[in-house]
Amino acid sequence: MEWRDEGIILGTRRHGETSAILELMTRAHGRHMGLVRGGRSRRMQPLLQAGNRVDVIWRARIDEHLGMMQVEPVTFAAARLIDQPVALYGLQLAASHLRLLPERDPHENLFETLAIILEHCEDALIAGELLLRFEVMMLEELGFGLDLKRCASTGSEHDLAYVSPKSGRAVSRDAGAPWADKLLSMPPFMVNSSVRATSLSEIIAAFRLTSFFFSRHVWEPRAQKPPEARDGFLNAVTRSLPKSVTSLSESGSRR
Repeated sequence: MEWRDEGIILGTRRHGETSAILELMTRAHGRHMGLVRGGRSRRMQPLLQAGNRVDVIWRARIDEHLGMMQVEPVTFAAARLIDQPVALYGLQLAASHLRLLPERDPHENLFETLAIILEHCEDALIAGELLLRFEVMMLEELGFGLDLKRCASTGSEHDLAYVSPKSGRAVSRDAGAPWADKLLSMPPFMVNSSVRATSLSEIIAAFRLTSFFFSRHVWEPRAQKPPEARDGFLNAVTRSLPKSVTSLSESGSRR
């Protein structure tokens, strides 16, 4: 068995005295692991850092084996990411979400979105928006997608401002007004991909919304806690934009 692909390094762990087990998010083969001989050498260690983009060849006698990986650099991003808390926590959060999926299941859209996140991590507001869209995509891939296209009550596609916590469907501002305190607030950028997030408060509200559905459908049924990197990421974004919000607890973003 052999294939060649490109991937983004999610992490590594030691194997024996000189080798490493590499975890990648690949374009066509999903999240995949493999053994890199000599992965702990001085020559290989700078390459095998989370966030770097590589060309990879995977070989194994049969598909079920861990297999061997040969990697060549495409982009060295790790050195840039490690000095930016937003980027570092963002990558860790994305990796935590990807580990919810079965290994080796292809998810090309998630690979592409992760690549875009790593390219735009210098801007905290943009990084927050991209990670939020990544979480919405993850819910979809896990089978718990949100219906944000039209109002669950009226069918309207305009002025969608809430999401029903029961159905995961959008609700327009007028239709939801009588029950606004029981609905989840939805910022405009979640409805339309061409609309940009304009403030940190919108980012916080959006993450509060996805947190609700991750808790209900993913973390609690699996007896898991939210990834620690999620709070780390939101705190890093908040510190980068201190004038937009004073604290995460005041916004109700934490669960």
